[in-house]
Amino acid sequence: MQSLIDSSIAVIIAIQGMGDWLILPMQFLSNLGTENFFFVVLPLIYWCVDPALGMRVGFILTTSGVFNYAGKLLFAGPRPYWVSSHVKGLWPETGFGTPSNHAQLATDVWGIIALHVRKKWVSIAACVLIFLIGFSRVYLGSHFPHDVILGWTFGGLILFAFVKLEKPVLDWFFQKNMFRQIVIVFSVSMIFILIGFSAVTFRKDFKVPEQWISNALLASTDVPAPVDPHEIFTLAGTFFGLAAGSVLVLHSGGYQVAGPEWKRALRYVVGLIGVLIFWMGLGAIIPDGDGILFYILRYLRYSLVGWWVAAGAPWAFTRLSLVENPKHSI
Repeated sequence: MQSLIDSSIAVIIAIQGMGDWLILPMQFLSNLGTENFFFVVLPLIYWCVDPALGMRVGFILTTSGVFNYAGKLLFAGPRPYWVSSHVKGLWPETGFGTPSNHAQLATDVWGIIALHVRKKWVSIAACVLIFLIGFSRVYLGSHFPHDVILGWTFGGLILFAFVKLEKPVLDWFFQKNMFRQIVIVFSVSMIFILIGFSAVTFRKDFKVPEQWISNALLASTDVPAPVDPHEIFTLAGTFFGLAAGSVLVLHSGGYQVAGPEWKRALRYVVGLIGVLIFWMGLGAIIPDGDGILFYILRYLRYSLVGWWVAAGAPWAFTRLSLVENPKHSI
């Protein structure tokens, strides 16, 4: 493993030697593979373009995030700039690096968009984006090439499983009444937490090497803190909010995106204001810390964010007459 890391360090240094002019383009590309970016794209798709695609993006995003979280704790791979002071840390991170979350999420989200739209130019654009996002992670010193390759691989496997299992799972799910559907999605979110906490328990005694800390501090003030359970509650809560909200919308007649462009744009503005209220507003009120109470509050906060995106905002759009016909199946 050490020989792989050493040879990869040489590759990263060579790539970074292409010039500092690439820093901003690579940072831009990396942003196209972040969870925060996808959580901005998801409402845009769901509220204004295609509700079915929006929910597919939301579900694969949260599910892939959970497995990436567990995978990082399983592999416990360092970031390149933690290992070598010769690598520039141009995108500081505090979590483990293997597999690359950016590469995995890009594969799943842009992949599901391409498969849903089924247009050649969209598929080509998605493939180019997936590659460039992965390359940007290597250039920025955040990932080894093998981190990115593993991210693409795991992302591809999750995308394949999602596409194959989606129809039979939904056919089974829609045979249940609304109460049972909500119980099911809540149970899935609890399974996500169980997966995450099992991974945390597996790595709970991990000690970050001093070399990693000293090298990381050369790039930023962010000290490596790779065993952090907060992310799993963010993902599980968001999943539950999105899924439960979708169930409520479906049982109330559905949501229609049709309408003039100005109404769609206004929906997005109104909806994002609500997201900021639930996300940042509650974040300012609810304390952030360690312990079961803090984890529950974090789960509830992100459940509300997910619920707003899936059900709260469409309800508000209906009341504000920003939808043409609220009765439409997602």
